[in-house]
Amino acid sequence: MPADTPPRVNCPHCGKPVAWTQASAFKPFCSERCKLIDLGDWLLEKHAIPGEPVESVESDGAPRIPNTD
Repeated sequence: MPADTPPRVNCPHCGKPVAWTQASAFKPFCSERCKLIDLGDWLLEKHAIPGEPVESVESDGAPRIPNTD
């Protein structure tokens, strides 16, 4: 690869190649659409970082059992 060719990565959502430059505003995503789809997946808990379940408390003070589905 020539020295003046920017590195390329694949969009995490669709796999399209993305040049790693300042002009690539949504890197590592190819577009705002792919970026927002990925954000939505995190918000819907389709993606998760593995770890131990954390017990939280409901607003009435009762413990809440984490959803393990």
